[in-house]
Amino acid sequence: MSANLDKEKRRIKAVKKMKEIMTSYYIEAKTAADNGKKVAWITSGGPVEPLIAMDIIPVYPENHGAMIGAAKMGGDLCEKAEAMGYAADLCSYARSDISCATVNGGPIGGLPRPDMLVCGNNICGVVLKWYEIQARYFGVPLFIFDTPFCHTAFHPEMRRYVRRQVDEYIAFLESTTGKKLDRDRMDEVGRLSVAGQRLWQAVLDTTIHRPAPMSAFDAFFHLALIVTLRGTPQAVNYYKELLAEMEQRVRDGIGAVPRERFRLLWDNLPIWYRTKWLSDKFAAHDACLVADTYTSAWCGALRYMDENDFLSSMAEGYSRIYLNIGVDEMARMVCAMADKHQVDGLVMHSNRSCKPYSFGQYDIRRIVEEHQGIPALIIEADMCDERKFSESQIETRIEAFMEILEQRGESWNHAGR
Repeated sequence: MSANLDKEKRRIKAVKKMKEIMTSYYIEAKTAADNGKKVAWITSGGPVEPLIAMDIIPVYPENHGAMIGAAKMGGDLCEKAEAMGYAADLCSYARSDISCATVNGGPIGGLPRPDMLVCGNNICGVVLKWYEIQARYFGVPLFIFDTPFCHTAFHPEMRRYVRRQVDEYIAFLESTTGKKLDRDRMDEVGRLSVAGQRLWQAVLDTTIHRPAPMSAFDAFFHLALIVTLRGTPQAVNYYKELLAEMEQRVRDGIGAVPRERFRLLWDNLPIWYRTKWLSDKFAAHDACLVADTYTSAWCGALRYMDENDFLSSMAEGYSRIYLNIGVDEMARMVCAMADKHQVDGLVMHSNRSCKPYSFGQYDIRRIVEEHQGIPALIIEADMCDERKFSESQIETRIEAFMEILEQRGESWNHAGR
């Protein structure tokens, strides 16, 4: 089979539909004011379902930050924010979003003007100040959804505290929009949200198979709908189709990497401006990143969600996500993923921008190496700011890491395993 035919065979067909859905989504958001709809900017880990239930269009500055990074526009926008007085150590999503708002910059000409902002602090603390800055800039109301940090457990006091905020959040939306929440519609959105998360998890689980029908780099792209349109029929229908395609690829033996020999687990956010370079670099060593902690975060709290009592279960579901738990809990989850996907190594992106994701990585690496007996590679970069990426240094580290895996593979073969 020629290289072009082989590449075409491995191409994921659902990509085209995803692009169409996301284009329509941004057009609807950009024209919201003309159509009498309101727009809410919301954090990626925020409780979006009540917005969907009230026909408020959710827009995600973090998603926009990822688009900025993928378009290689992060460095310039971050530099502009630094000239405005923001520190270079601040999250690159925040820097690019803050500066982008002043010039309608970025790959889609800026985000639509918000009517309100919704900030959930279950992902980090930076979002609190970031969203305060944007609320002041646009002169719109801000709701902060505060989730206590769950070091090891979710106590009854935590549940009561967060559950009260769910009611306060709904009251905020009703006051801002001037209309009441339709409880039947809310119930339906909750059921669709859970259904979408289950389907997304099922898609991710297809990579248990050898060869994996998709890679983590593919998952980074297909994640978009479970974030932006969670709780909608569009997301459910899309993931049904994507799951069917992945299951067919498994039956046909089509892998994301042509000659998959090594299976790796990625930790932290993607390096958006270098995903293809990294994908090609690992694939050249017959290595496939079959799972990651990032895309699985949107269904990690699924076991706490009750589709028949969604508003109440939101309290625990939105509190016990990956970035809002202790390092030991994170390490246990990484070990479980390593077991589930039978990985040969761990690749950790030490992300200059995301402190909550990166601070505990050396402890997680130690625990995973001790418990799973697999090596780990740490890559130092930034998710959005391409100025923080050293190609030669990272290439050298990948080459050395793959050499370790090659040597381990040879040792196992000689041992007759």
